[in-house]
Amino acid sequence: MIHGTAKRVVRRAIRTGDPLPGTRGFAGRLDDAGEVTDGPALVRDVLGRVPLFVERDAADPTADGAWAFDRSSLTDPVSLPAGHCQTVAGDEHYWALPDVAPTGDDTDAVAAARGAIEAATADVSSDDTAVAFSGGVDSALLAARLDAPLYVTGFEGSHDIEAARSAAAALDRTVTVVEFTHADLERAVPEISRATGRTNAMDVQIALPLFLTAERAAADGFDRLLVGQGADELFGGYAKVASAPDDHRIEADTVRAAQREVIATLPDQLERDVLTLQAAGVEPVAPLLDDRVIRAALGLTGDQLVRGEDHRKWALRQAASEWLPDDIAARDKKAVQYGTYAARELDRLARQNGFKRRMDDHVTKYVESLLSSRTG
Repeated sequence: MIHGTAKRVVRRAIRTGDPLPGTRGFAGRLDDAGEVTDGPALVRDVLGRVPLFVERDAADPTADGAWAFDRSSLTDPVSLPAGHCQTVAGDEHYWALPDVAPTGDDTDAVAAARGAIEAATADVSSDDTAVAFSGGVDSALLAARLDAPLYVTGFEGSHDIEAARSAAAALDRTVTVVEFTHADLERAVPEISRATGRTNAMDVQIALPLFLTAERAAADGFDRLLVGQGADELFGGYAKVASAPDDHRIEADTVRAAQREVIATLPDQLERDVLTLQAAGVEPVAPLLDDRVIRAALGLTGDQLVRGEDHRKWALRQAASEWLPDDIAARDKKAVQYGTYAARELDRLARQNGFKRRMDDHVTKYVESLLSSRTG
């Protein structure tokens, strides 16, 4: 069983070694993996866009019951690393991100990005689909390209709610605002932790708005949620990329190398996000993580990724201007955990429940206490 694409596409990717065979990710088991082995093999795409888990120390990880898309169905699950093939004989790193020659010319680079985004979004059906809409360029681009209802979540008065309202008005669209409360956080935190296997504060803070947006969209009858994941990593959206090599958070010595460094963090992030959204009752759809968009982004020069720290995601914004008003194409946004106040209010709840800031990692300890109280 393969999720994300057809088996023939995965077999072709194995035969050719192509890490970007024209999908939005894949994972699962092939009964006959050809060049890898005559027997079954587990596979996961180069960016880990579809989570896959195996039992730790399983004698045959490809056997029925030894692997799963849902980590909760296994006793001691570990992730199959992105880009890997695993057989009974062992685990092989099979696909790596390609080295794409820089496009060079700005006009050609923007046209390539625009064409890839247009093709990737054209392939997405709006049926039974909603958009996670924060009002930033990434989600606004999806809203402009697809006629699907818009949803934003956050605490009352949060940045994301105000940004989403103003962006929706500029696009002549309406947006459903889901204001959450402390009770919503207390209820959602254990569900997120069980689904993802994570209790650290940062992962939970990021996952909370995703979960609550998806939960509301599912309750309204939508099966799929469009998300803008990947845009910051692919197109140079982080300050640490813009300031490479002078930022201590980045090892790379050029902006282009820093782009690849942050792209390498996507498998871990996407596993959290996909499992969170599925636990809330929807399937995520991430057009900006389409192989065509990835390839176009890898062909950008450092100057096409960022033009000074105040002009990040330059090529993406130029491409998006085809469909968006200039002020939205140029708009920055806060990280979701801060723009929705999820991080601030989870910290407040932790302190109200006796987990003071003087304690080491006090929010994580509070998350663990919620998980324990709901499962104990």
